Amino acid sequence: MQYWIDKALELGFDAAVPLDPAALTARADVRAMCAADKCRAYGKNWTCPPHCGSLEACQEDMHSFSHGILLQTVGRMEKAIDTRAYRRTEARHLEQFHRLAELVRQTHPESLCLGSGGCRICKTCAYPEPCRFPEKACPSMEGFGLFVTQVCRRCGVPYHYGDRTITYTACILWGKLSPDS
Repeated sequence: MQYWIDKALELGFDAAVPLDPAALTARADVRAMCAADKCRAYGKNWTCPPHCGSLEACQEDMHSFSHGILLQTVGRMEKAIDTRAYRRTEARHLEQFHRLAELVRQTHPESLCLGSGGCRICKTCAYPEPCRFPEKACPSMEGFGLFVTQVCRRCGVPYHYGDRTITYTACILWGKLSPDS
């Protein structure tokens, strides 16, 4: 565990802490927010609802792992609404997340990498054609029904770091449990 925390911090994440997959809860109210389709990805992306699986399937998938790490990238804004800071922080977060996901998958190919927002491996999702990179695809924490602020609270890290900050959060789960566990 400490190896992956150190690797995440080395890659530039602002926070990297242990996450117990058994404590994750897929929530219907979070999935309902996805169904409202404010991000325009609902039903149009393989890694977003409803294509990422039912809440029950997502819950079962998350609980099939023994280890996890919660990751955060925090950006500072120069003004109350700073779209450049949002884009810059998101780009940094995605680069770090995809690099760490690739490293974890080299050792744990079965790992589940849940990002902040939609997958974004491809500029445009291939949906309804088959996914171009299923081995790299990263569903979102929200798509799996996770209330991100609650997950952060359970891990002992803030979700909000003060005025004029923006936080992107993701997690990686690994260590597939045997079906008898």
